Amino acid sequence: TRKMTALFSFYLIFLLSLQFLYCESMQEAKSPGDIIIGGLFPIHESVNDTGKCISPARLAQSLMMVHGIEEINQSGDLGNITLGYHILDSCADVTTALKNTLLFMKMNPNSDTDCEQQPPPPVMAIIGAYYSEISIAVTRQLNLEEIPQISYGSTSGLLSDKDRFPSFLRTVPQDDHQAHAIIEILKSGNWNWVGVITTDGEYGRYAVERLRHHATKNGICFAYTSFLPEFLVDNNLEESIKDTVQNITDNRNVSVIVSFAKSSQMKKIFNTLLEDPRGKNKVWIASDNWSQSVECLNSTRWTLEDVGTIIGITLKSGNKIRFERFLRYIEKKPDRYKNNSFLREYLELSANNTNGSNTFISSQIHKLINMTRLYAVFSIDLAVKAIAKAVKDLCIEGCNISSLQPREFREALKNARFSLDKENYSFDTHGDVNSGYDVIMWKSASDNYHKTTPFTINICFALQKGVTSKCSTCNPGEMKITMNSALPVCCYECKKCPKNEYSNTTDANQCYKCDEGSEYSGEGSSNCSRREVLFLKWKDVYHIALLTATALGAVLTIIAAIIFIAYWNTPVVRSSGGPVSIILLFSLLFTFGSVTLFGAKPTKWKCEARQVWFGLSFTLSVSCILVKSFKIILAFEFDPVTKDVLKKLYKPYLIIAFCMGGQVLICAIWLAKKAPTIYSKPFEKYQKHYILVQCDENLYGAFGAMLAYIGILAIICFALAFKGRNLPDCYNDAKFITFSMLIYFIAWIIFGPVYANVMDEYHPAIEMVVIVISALGILFCQFLVKCYIILFKRDKNTEDAFLRQIRKFSESKGEDIEGNHHDGIQNPGFSRESLSSSESFQPISDQSLAAFTCRVTDLE
Repeated sequence: TRKMTALFSFYLIFLLSLQFLYCESMQEAKSPGDIIIGGLFPIHESVNDTGKCISPARLAQSLMMVHGIEEINQSGDLGNITLGYHILDSCADVTTALKNTLLFMKMNPNSDTDCEQQPPPPVMAIIGAYYSEISIAVTRQLNLEEIPQISYGSTSGLLSDKDRFPSFLRTVPQDDHQAHAIIEILKSGNWNWVGVITTDGEYGRYAVERLRHHATKNGICFAYTSFLPEFLVDNNLEESIKDTVQNITDNRNVSVIVSFAKSSQMKKIFNTLLEDPRGKNKVWIASDNWSQSVECLNSTRWTLEDVGTIIGITLKSGNKIRFERFLRYIEKKPDRYKNNSFLREYLELSANNTNGSNTFISSQIHKLINMTRLYAVFSIDLAVKAIAKAVKDLCIEGCNISSLQPREFREALKNARFSLDKENYSFDTHGDVNSGYDVIMWKSASDNYHKTTPFTINICFALQKGVTSKCSTCNPGEMKITMNSALPVCCYECKKCPKNEYSNTTDANQCYKCDEGSEYSGEGSSNCSRREVLFLKWKDVYHIALLTATALGAVLTIIAAIIFIAYWNTPVVRSSGGPVSIILLFSLLFTFGSVTLFGAKPTKWKCEARQVWFGLSFTLSVSCILVKSFKIILAFEFDPVTKDVLKKLYKPYLIIAFCMGGQVLICAIWLAKKAPTIYSKPFEKYQKHYILVQCDENLYGAFGAMLAYIGILAIICFALAFKGRNLPDCYNDAKFITFSMLIYFIAWIIFGPVYANVMDEYHPAIEMVVIVISALGILFCQFLVKCYIILFKRDKNTEDAFLRQIRKFSESKGEDIEGNHHDGIQNPGFSRESLSSSESFQPISDQSLAAFTCRVTDLE
């Protein structure tokens, strides 16, 4: 390793000694002192600019170092020790920087020439360089003599490696922090498809690598990455700029470009790019390399409005008030700094161009003030403060300056604790001062001059709301799908959200389900809409019609009951069953009442009560009809043996109770095991979306058993009534029971398929219709005809009328009766002789009427 180092040093000395034939030709700025601080600044932005064009911004930065050192000397903080400086030009070129850096080293081949009367004090530290690629080369060379270097602008993360660069320090944060800040800006703008421009060197490649690292984690992709030559004298620069411009104009959906290029390169890019309308109105995110280099546009024919928007990342800003006063002092006494050949050249060129006019010199100083970079004010001043503190720590209590070695000074620098503007700073283990970044935005000023203004990331985003820079964009109501794995993650296709799903953000990764119970959405929806609750409302015309029919049935039932009670002792009423008929009317009234529970919005108690209420009330109705059917058959049964058996079985109230008991058992099991509940489900009708709320019977087996039980009783009633269909007209209950049961059967047979197929809000109305029809059928057939006879056919509601009906019936059945008599069967209550003429009828008692009328009233 030592041999390689010695060989490298010899090679450098051999090459570079050829460049130092005449030391008086060197441009430099010097000032004597006990300890010399070296400075390396790109005062000429290109080796081709030497003697032609000095960069005012870079010259101002070298003067910041001069100002800082003079302030330290004037403050007396270092006692009798003074600091001197020796500033050289790097020309933004690595080779030039290495050549000039040798002047700071003991191995300088010209240090023994006649150009120096006596050897100057050794250089203890270097401030510079600005560009990372130059610092990487220079610090390696300086490390041969362990001379510390403090950079005010080199941000490459590579320089944090103390194993490779032990002598490098800096007063700026490394590029990883800058890359992270740029990503935050991109995220704030929702820009995930960006172009990147950088230099083809260690700084540029490291910056892009860190930017890509953070971008990948945040879903941001690079549409293209253009590399520009590191050095401005490269023959390929023009071709590279042409290719870069081509990338920008070809990628029309890339509106945001991140650039780590140099200011002179950006100037060339703008001059070429803005010729094409496709290159205008972009958003540029400028790295600290050129974020404050407004001369990129000030010296061109293009305006900021042509470029678009420039958001810059800049290093921490300092206070330039003191430095401005220093520049004003130079304006008044420029001769004091004749040892500064750069300043002399800058002012002499101005004087020559204006025949020595002081006005133009003043304008040049004003230009230096305008080109003052606030970040440079801070970082260069901080570097001077760090060196002064190291000197103070080493020598304020007395030390031999002549024996002070760079290695010792380097260690003191690393451990120094220094302050600026009442804030304390120190170098971390990587030799960095993490002072942070500022976000700035370029603004237009008068006379086509541009300036930078501090902004927050949120404000930058607010000003750029209309700018989009994406490979693909999925709108709300869509979700991203990746069809080709070879594409970047930022490039994808969009698929509409299916029905009842939504996405309410741009570029959603998935669609979210609506609350199925209460919301809905169409295909491609960005939100969910509330479903209207659907049920059989009170105001519905069909519901009103059903309730009207129900109310009419209930009123007629009450009227029939009143009529029956009022004419209780008439033959029509007594032959209709008497108390059983009143129970039947009572059950019909409750059946009509159960209908009201099927409409309106379902509730828990309504769902549980409605079917049970209907089932029990209608079972009671059919049980009463069963008793009446049984009675008719028993009254007109002529076989004594059969009649005796039937008479023993005929227990009206016990039969009703027994029939009711079976239905009560079914309903009790239903309610206990799985009672009906409220059920809601999504429902579409006429392209509208609802939430259908109904009662769910839950245990459909129990529901079917309840209806089947009523049906079995109805079949028995029908069978018994059908047998007695030919009885006397005054006992025509059998016919009407038959008709009412037929109505019941027809209604409930139709009910099944209709109930299974109608699923909207009218679903409960189907059962309501059937219940009303069944109840009205019984009411009309069993009571209203009889009420009509009672009220309007009173001549038929007499004992004589009943006897005449019986006589006619007996005459029509005479042969059968006679045959039965001859067989030894007694006529149960009447004989042909007793009915031979109407004159033989006399007023009779209730008991006589019962016997006389075939014992019907005996069975009440």
